[in-house]
Amino acid sequence: MQRIEHIYINGEFVTPHGKEWFDLHNPSTEEVIGQVRLGDAQDAQRAIAAAQAAFPAWSRTTRKERIAALQRMHRAVAARKDALMEAVLLEYGAPSVRGLWMATYPADVIAQAIAALESYAFEEQAGAAKVIQTPVGVAGLITPWNSNAGFICNKLATALAAGCTVVIKPSEMSALQTQIVAEALHEAGLPPGVFNIVNGRGEVVGEEIARNPGIAKISFTGSSAVGQHLVTTGAATMKRVTLELGGKSPTVVLDDADFAAVMPLVLQAGFMNSGQACIAGTRILVPRSRLAEFEQVAKEAVSHIQSGDPRQADTDIGPMVSKKQWERVQSYIRLGQEEGATLLAGGEGRPDGLDAGWFVKPTLFTRANNQMRIAREEIFGPVLTIIPYEDEADAIAIANDTHYGLSALVLGTDPESCERVARQIDAGRVLVNTLAHEPSAPFGGFKHSGLGREMGRWGMNAYLEPKTLLMSAG
Repeated sequence: MQRIEHIYINGEFVTPHGKEWFDLHNPSTEEVIGQVRLGDAQDAQRAIAAAQAAFPAWSRTTRKERIAALQRMHRAVAARKDALMEAVLLEYGAPSVRGLWMATYPADVIAQAIAALESYAFEEQAGAAKVIQTPVGVAGLITPWNSNAGFICNKLATALAAGCTVVIKPSEMSALQTQIVAEALHEAGLPPGVFNIVNGRGEVVGEEIARNPGIAKISFTGSSAVGQHLVTTGAATMKRVTLELGGKSPTVVLDDADFAAVMPLVLQAGFMNSGQACIAGTRILVPRSRLAEFEQVAKEAVSHIQSGDPRQADTDIGPMVSKKQWERVQSYIRLGQEEGATLLAGGEGRPDGLDAGWFVKPTLFTRANNQMRIAREEIFGPVLTIIPYEDEADAIAIANDTHYGLSALVLGTDPESCERVARQIDAGRVLVNTLAHEPSAPFGGFKHSGLGREMGRWGMNAYLEPKTLLMSAG
C-alpha cells in the first residue's frame, strides 16, 4: 500500500492543507493499491503565489539557461523509465507495448520541447516594428489519467521553454506516475516556484486555477464538457486557454482499399490505449457496396484481439481505468443494441475467463447510422461502430457530421484519392495509410475537440504574447 502524503510547492515536497485521502486502484484486480492526500483551494493558492513570485526571474532567463534546465529535466525523467512503466501497468493497466510507450514518452516530449526552443524565433521584424514574443505569465496545467506523465511533461516543458512558470493539477487517479515525475523534476534542480504540483479534485483545485487571477493561461486535456466550463470560468479574468478535448474520429475506408491489408490499422486506430484515447478512430466508414465483405474481415480480425492482463505480452486491450468508466462503456454497449445496430463482435460483460478487473470485450457494431448515440458520443472504451456510405461525397459528409474534429484516418490504395478526401475532412490532424506521429507538427482539434494547438512551435506560441516595439530612428 503506497501513501503519497505530499504535494510540491516552491521547490519542496510539503504536506497539503487539504485533508481528503483518495484511494488508488489497480484496474486489473479492482484492489486498492494506495492512497494520495489531496490538496485543496488553499494549496492551489499557495502554489499560484509561488509561481507568481518565480515568474519575473524565470521569464528573463536566456534561451541557453532554459535549454540547460530542460536537459536536466530530460535526464532525470529518462532515468525513471522503468519506474514509470511499473506505475502505468499498476495504476492504469495499459498493455505492455502501450505501457512502454507511455513510460518513454515523458522524456521524449521534453526533448521535443528543447528542439522547439532551440529554433524558436522570439523576435522578428514586421515593417518598421520589432515584434517580441513575451511569456504570458503563470500557466495552469490540468492533465488527464489516460497518459498523465506524458501530458505533464509535454505541457510543462513547453511552458518553461516559453518562459512561463507553472502550477500543475494532475489527475488524482494517476498519483503514482505524478509522484515519479515530481521526484525527477525536483532532482533536476529548477529554481523554487518555477513549477508546482498540486494533487486534487478538478472541482476544487482545478476550479481555483480557473478562477484565480494569478493564472494567466490554462492548458487542459480532457473532456469537452470540462473544457467548456474552463473557457466560461476563465473568461472572467481573461485567461488564455488551450484545450485538447474529446473526439469521435472517423476512419474512412475508401472503395479501392484492400480490407485485409488495412484491417490492422483500422483496429489499432480504434482500440489504441484500450480505447481510452481522444484520437481513437471509433467511427469506421465503409462503402455500402462492400459492407458484407468488410464485416467478414473485421469479425475475423477482432476475434484475435486479446483483452486481459496488461502484463501478458499478447494482451492488446487492458482494463478500463475505473469501475465508473467500465460501467459507462457497458451502458453504451447496451445502448447500441437498443438503437438497432448489429453487434458483430464483443458485447456486455467481461471477456471469458476474467472474473475480476474492469475489462471490456473488444466490441464492434455494424449497420449503424451516424445519428445513433454510439456514433455521436465519445465512449472512451474499445467499442467501434461501422457506418456504411454511398459514395465519396457521402463519406466526407458523414465524417464531418459530428461535434468533434480532432483526428481522422483515410485508408485506400490511390494516393490522389486519399489526399483529396483527407483535405475535405474537418479535423486538426488527418492520417493517410499510417498511424505515425509527427511531434514537430501542431496537434489539436476543430469544433468541440478544442482550442489552440500543442507541439512544435505552435505549442510554444500558446504560452507567449506578441509585443510590438516601434522606436524612433532619431
